[in-house]
Amino acid sequence: MRETLEYWAVVSVRGLARRLPDRMVRAWGSALGLLFYAFDAPHRRVALANLEQCFPNRTARDRRTIARATFAHFGQVLLKLLTFSALTPEQMLAAAEYEGDERVRLAYANGKGVLFFTGHFGFWELQAMAHGAQLRPIGVLARALDNAPLNDLLERMRTGTGNTVIYRQGAVRRVMRLLAAGEGVAMLIDQHMHSPDAIWVNFFRRPAATTSTLAALALRTGAAVIPVFALPLPGGRYRFIYESPVEPPPADHPDAIREFTQRCTDVLEMHVRKHPELWLWMHRRWRDAPIPETPGMFPKAKHEGRITKIESGRADGD
Repeated sequence: MRETLEYWAVVSVRGLARRLPDRMVRAWGSALGLLFYAFDAPHRRVALANLEQCFPNRTARDRRTIARATFAHFGQVLLKLLTFSALTPEQMLAAAEYEGDERVRLAYANGKGVLFFTGHFGFWELQAMAHGAQLRPIGVLARALDNAPLNDLLERMRTGTGNTVIYRQGAVRRVMRLLAAGEGVAMLIDQHMHSPDAIWVNFFRRPAATTSTLAALALRTGAAVIPVFALPLPGGRYRFIYESPVEPPPADHPDAIREFTQRCTDVLEMHVRKHPELWLWMHRRWRDAPIPETPGMFPKAKHEGRITKIESGRADGD
């Protein structure tokens, strides 16, 4: 019953939001996010504690302003996901500006596949949808929601422009097949990792447990690794940025996976420092910090296993 109610609540909101002008959708989303800022004390404390650790030279007032803006932004992210996914590919392209997409075409031309990465930053879900319309469909690594009807709805949104969703079970095999075919795969690298194959790199000068999958796949396959970022523009438009590929470390580097992961994390940090209000400060990214325990920001995955560790030229179980 709970799953059914949640599903129809989201469907109802989506149906209403699709009929509203974009400025009202953004205003509604901001109001929703600020409502959570006011009443969700545990995640508000996490966000403020993270901001204090990462921006110690900013005033407490400045950090509260960033935190409020972050909650407002993620309220917009939620509603824009519901409305943007209902657009036609032509409407998606008309709402976007592209920066660096020629780099993607050059990377595809190498025939080794392309690995795209970003974080919970800006409008990352919208960029993945538009990517399938502007360039070519990609595989998107994701976690399944416990609510099966809602997960089916989210999957339909994500695949509307030809993308495929790759869940954790059997992910390595599917990713390797896509890269071998010269296609693209996208993933997020900014969540705390519990699995044994997580590696620790510096993020805002603090150790953070990070997925090693991106670097391991790139070093094994030779696929280009391209950072992507989706920024809001005035008038409900977006700038979808494709950065230059991250250079891999030398083949004889003694800790190549860690070094490659650090280089990718540094690019993400650069963008978060420029636009701190667009990143998910409510997530307990650093588990060594004195931040109070709080429930996770995301629903637990159903049958969620870790992505198989990849090392020394092979994937276990592949």
